[in-house]
Amino acid sequence: MGKNMLQMFLYFGVIPVVISFITIFITADNFLFSTILPLIIGGCIAGGYASRTLLRQDENSTHSLLFLFPLAYTAVIWAIFMLISGGFYGADSWLSYGILHIAMAPIFFMTMLMGEGRLFLWAPLSYELAVVFTIFLVFLIKRVRPTFDKKQAVTLLTVFVLAMGTGAVVQWERSKTVLPSYGFEYGGGYSSTDLTPYEVTNPSNILPKLESPSTFTIKNSFEMPRLDGAEAAYPVYSAFANTVYENISQLDNVWDIVSFTNTIYSYERLLSGEVDIYFGAEPSKEQQEMAKRQGKEMVMTPIGKEAFVFFVNPDNKVDSLDVSEIQSIYSGKIKNWSELGGKNERIIAFQRPKNSGSQTLLEKIMGDTPIMEPLKEDVPEGMGGIIEQVADYRNYDNSIGFSFRFFATGMRGNSDIKLLAIDGIEPSPENIASEKYPFTANLYAITLKDNTKNTIEPFLEWMKGPQGQEIIEKIGYIRN
Repeated sequence: MGKNMLQMFLYFGVIPVVISFITIFITADNFLFSTILPLIIGGCIAGGYASRTLLRQDENSTHSLLFLFPLAYTAVIWAIFMLISGGFYGADSWLSYGILHIAMAPIFFMTMLMGEGRLFLWAPLSYELAVVFTIFLVFLIKRVRPTFDKKQAVTLLTVFVLAMGTGAVVQWERSKTVLPSYGFEYGGGYSSTDLTPYEVTNPSNILPKLESPSTFTIKNSFEMPRLDGAEAAYPVYSAFANTVYENISQLDNVWDIVSFTNTIYSYERLLSGEVDIYFGAEPSKEQQEMAKRQGKEMVMTPIGKEAFVFFVNPDNKVDSLDVSEIQSIYSGKIKNWSELGGKNERIIAFQRPKNSGSQTLLEKIMGDTPIMEPLKEDVPEGMGGIIEQVADYRNYDNSIGFSFRFFATGMRGNSDIKLLAIDGIEPSPENIASEKYPFTANLYAITLKDNTKNTIEPFLEWMKGPQGQEIIEKIGYIRN
């Protein structure tokens, strides 16, 4: 028995630790592949040596059953921790899992750093399967028939299958509400689309120009109101700054004057005094309450019109929804497109993060109707492991999403979506201008009443005037 335990310690303790350390020094674009491949190769080599040892023993094949135990062990503890964590690989409980699989500690350490949670299962399993596969392959080649306790073998295999099945069910259930990450690649992780074409420092930017010189300019950088706002509004206030702020692209502190941190953070920066004007949709209830708690009064200046739109895949048969149907979708009451005249497919309803401009408008449409939990995604956070965040829109055949018309059709330029009519009224420029479209929304420039910077008020007046409205229209919004 002692000899068998020594073998198990060697093949499933010492050797995996050595391979784990080796994988740390392998650099490749695909971290998952570069980790699993050495484990498979190492497992095959270890299985080859183990099979030679087994073949030399009396009743050699009796001991081969021991090599199935690690497989069952891995499957069982993985299933247990999947149940504990709900399938979320960013949970703290996986640290305990790593302790119970200490031979893979170096790999699990890198797994947490790289945000590749799948390795919690596939690192040990790939090695163990490679060992077992090689042993039985050698037996087959040598024409040695294993003679082991069939009941024990069946029990181990049953435990393995049930455990893997349990973990797979947890993963399947989670996949219904949590998607693989797309991640945000732009704007320091704040933006879901490339804002470079709209940056004032970009010599090839696509910001619109006025037909005549601006009637209002600000020369000194310390007098320039600091701007921030929503992603969909960035082209607007960047164009304003490009037109009104003299030599803005040449200033050393340009990113302090024309910044982007998205709706959630820019509201906080407005209230803290870090920025002077916020551009975007109306504030959420939470943001209004935040202002009240801080004793701040927000002044909302409408500078343009926009449509809040819902969109689907072009192959979707549904072309129009009414307000009650949207409320039923986002409350979870209607779950299948067939209930709306579409295909017999589950509705995948995407939302936006809490306190974002578009989510705030959805909440306004929903009124007192509770909104269901949003779809989420597991996001690798580099040195921070894995976090959960609200999933960005994916253009699946059965998806529905929402945004502002300009962002959905202009900034992203996505031709693979279809804007839905609401109550039979399409979000056309004409219907937005006349406010016939039910979800017509204002684009605001929001300031604080107690801000004493003397250039703010004339800047706002210029935005509402002919030249400011010319910029608004050339960007793709509707004149106020």
